[in-house]
Formats: sequence, C-alpha cells, structure tokens
Amino acid sequence: MPRLFLLRHAKSAWPEGVADRERPLAPRGERGAAAIGAYMAENNLLPARALVSPARRTLETWDIATRTWPAHTPPAFEAGIYEASADRLLEIIRAQDGHSPLMLVGHNPGMEELAARLLTRAHRVKVLPKYPTGALAVIDVPGADWAHIATGEGTLERFVTPRALGVAKD
Repeated sequence: MPRLFLLRHAKSAWPEGVADRERPLAPRGERGAAAIGAYMAENNLLPARALVSPARRTLETWDIATRTWPAHTPPAFEAGIYEASADRLLEIIRAQDGHSPLMLVGHNPGMEELAARLLTRAHRVKVLPKYPTGALAVIDVPGADWAHIATGEGTLERFVTPRALGVAKD
C-alpha cells in the first residue's frame, strides 16, 4: 500500500517588497519545521522520494526539517507544486514510479484540497477545515502504485501540526 506524506511549508514571513515565491520562513516557521522534522525522524516517517516546491519557504522547510534525519536521498525540486491545484498535485503523484513513502512539500490551498480528495469521508474531518502551516498528513492509499491512485479511498494514518508538538505562536 503506497504511503504519502503531505507537508505544508512552515509559517512564513511577509516582508514588504518581497515576491511571494521568495518569502522566507518566520522564526515560528523555523521552529515548526525543526519540530516536524524531528518528529518524522523519531517516528521513522522518512520518505523514499521527496518532491519540493521551489519557493523559498518550502526549500527552507525541507532544509530545516531534514537536519536531524539520517542520510537521505536529495529531494527533487518540482516547479509544478508551486501554486498547484489538487488536480495538478494528483497528476504529479501519478507520474511517480514506485517510490513509497512519497513526500510532497508544498502550499495551500492545494495541499488541503488534495488531502480532502484522497481521504475517505470519515478521515477528511481530521484535516479539514484547516490545514495549518507546517502540518504533516500521512496518508495510506490502496493500490499497487501511484499511477492508479484513487480518490476518496485513502486512510489518514496521522495528522501532526507544529502546535501539537509544542511549538508556540510568537
């Protein structure tokens, strides 16, 4: 059964005059990314393949989250994740070949919409209506491979937020 990790970038800053794609993480986001990364390492939730949006805040989330991981495969930077709809994210996932667990590091609203689309109705309520920054959804999907991933059949194995791990607001 393929496993998918959906990680929304951690809390970002909004510096004046900085383009959306270049926004860095806020201090709270740095703490959140570190907490989620440590949680993933402690719980053996490490991807076989990671696809990361090229936006600065997703790159920083990945960099900080993976600092405590044992050696891992470098991520692939996937331009199609930036500002992607759930449909586009699903296309990207279906194009992958056998890597499981597969991780996407991206943005809302696409990540939230994708989680809602993949999960069974009973599991959707655990991630909706809010998919906060830095949140990690671990979704198990039936099927043999990513090419045949179906919607509405995924099981939410867990949903973790930086706040649940003790990261306080500034």
